[in-house]
Amino acid sequence: MTPIGIGLLAVSLSIDALVANVGHGRSLPAGGTGRRSIWCVALTRGAIFGLVEALTPVIGWALGMASHEYLGLVDHWIAFALLGGVGLRMMLNARRDAGAPAPGPRSLGLLLATAVGTSVDAMAVGASLAFLDINILVVALVIGLTTTAMSSAGLLAGRYLGARLGHWLELAGGLFLIGLGSHILLQHL
Repeated sequence: MTPIGIGLLAVSLSIDALVANVGHGRSLPAGGTGRRSIWCVALTRGAIFGLVEALTPVIGWALGMASHEYLGLVDHWIAFALLGGVGLRMMLNARRDAGAPAPGPRSLGLLLATAVGTSVDAMAVGASLAFLDINILVVALVIGLTTTAMSSAGLLAGRYLGARLGHWLELAGGLFLIGLGSHILLQHL
């Protein structure tokens, strides 16, 4: 996988977290949240989302590596199915959530649940990456840093963008994952 491919993968996997944080940013007061500035809130939330998003593809990759020996002949089909399925799910969610408000979590537990919920697709992608010759730690680091930046920016931009762009971003991420899965399949056929 090329550096550009890794970057595009990281951006597409970070879109769910971006959208969730744009939704939460709409509900924040203009001056921040009490004693903590909006920047501190944005960076803290971004770091939590980034850490979870970096760990889940590594978990998926480990599960994929454990089964790689048995699945080597059909690995490209598995990658295609996983990436295509995740991309399709993102596109369906984008269609379903178009214009719907996305309330943000108010507690650490809800914040972690949201971070894990937006990272399930990264675990499936990680499992498909087990079939490619890549350094999963580099990919996970890029995904984590990208998610941190996009989540923080999403929270800050949420007061301005609201629900206008969120579903379009998720749709674009889904299309990219389907395209990546198709590319992997075509390379192996």
